Parts: sequence; C-alpha cells; structure tokens
Amino acid sequence: MKEFSIIAVSLINLFIGVRYCMLTYKQKIKPALAMWVFFSLAVAMSLTTYLANDNFSLWDNILNTTDLLLVTTVTVVIYFFGDKSSKFTKFDQVCLIAVIVITLFWFITKTHFLSHIMIQSVLVISYFPVIRRLWQSKENTEPFSVWILMMIVPIFALLSSKGILATIYSVRAIASTGILLLLMLRVEYISYKLSGLQNERRFIELKKLRKKRA
Repeated sequence: MKEFSIIAVSLINLFIGVRYCMLTYKQKIKPALAMWVFFSLAVAMSLTTYLANDNFSLWDNILNTTDLLLVTTVTVVIYFFGDKSSKFTKFDQVCLIAVIVITLFWFITKTHFLSHIMIQSVLVISYFPVIRRLWQSKENTEPFSVWILMMIVPIFALLSSKGILATIYSVRAIASTGILLLLMLRVEYISYKLSGLQNERRFIELKKLRKKRA
C-alpha cells in the first residue's frame, strides 16, 4: 500500500506540474505568482520542520516532498511566462511579510512541531491572492482539472504518511483546495448567469429590430 501511495502521488503531481506549466506557457490560465511564491517558501519549510521533528525520511511525507518539486517549478514558469496580472500587489506583499515573520520564528526558536503547525497557516495564507482574485472576478482563471487532482492527491498520500504532521499536511491540503474549488464553481455560476442575461438582452433587441422592420 505504501508503494502504491508513493507512486500514485508522484505520478499525479508530475501530471499536475506539466499541465499547469503548459497552460501557463500558452496563456490559457492566469495564475497568481504570489500564491506560488508563498507555496515554494512554505512547502520547503514544512518539509524541513517535518524531517527535523523526528527520524522521518522524504518518502514518509511523499506529498510534501513532491509538492516542493511541483511548486518551485510552477513558480519559475509563472515568473517567466505568466501575464502581467500575475505580479505582486500590495495585498500579496502583506501576505509575504507574514510568511517571513513565521520563517524567522522557526529560525530563532527551532521549535519544529509548533513551527510546522504555523507553516500550515502560511500555506493557507498562500491561497489568499487567488481566493481574492476569484472572489472579485467574473471569470475563472484556474483550471478545474488541476485543482481537482490537487484535492485528490492528498487522499492517496494519507495511505503512506507517517506521523501526525504528515497527516495534518494532507488534511490541510484537502480542505484548502476544496474551498478553492467551491469558489471556482461560484465564478462559473456567476459567469453562466451573466452570459444568460446577455443572451436574453440580445434576443429582446433582435426581436424589437424585427418588429421595426416589419
């Protein structure tokens, strides 16, 4: 079961990374650079504190290990190929300061368990830029296929996770991506309603035009 979990998580994250990078490169999505920068910092810290807290290996928290490769690769691709809306905003800068403060706390105190828990809050904060964008936008800028897989992959990871920290990491990932998917569905619903209203207006205008010509 552990081998299956490791292989499944690795392959799914590989697929997620390749697809997300290709969509970004082709300008089919508009990911928030800030969110992925936060991911890179926080995921690296999460893995470091996990390994330091007990005698665990990289395979004992396979989701965290493969996530690190995923998020750093995606961050680089967004930086070079993302559109202008992917740049940092003032809101993003505030979130970045929060990440730095928690990082400094860990460096000073070396309290691995507590720092790891705080890092999970950083990973939640990392979603704020894209959550803010989705909440204010009338257009979905994120791919459903990628985020559905990002919610499924932690479930497979739970089969091989060792220690409470690895479990917390996976459960946090499931909850965070689930919330994001709900917001994406909300945007799609709003977009559908607006599209319906526009079509209705066009129909009314066309009907009036036909009456005038008659």
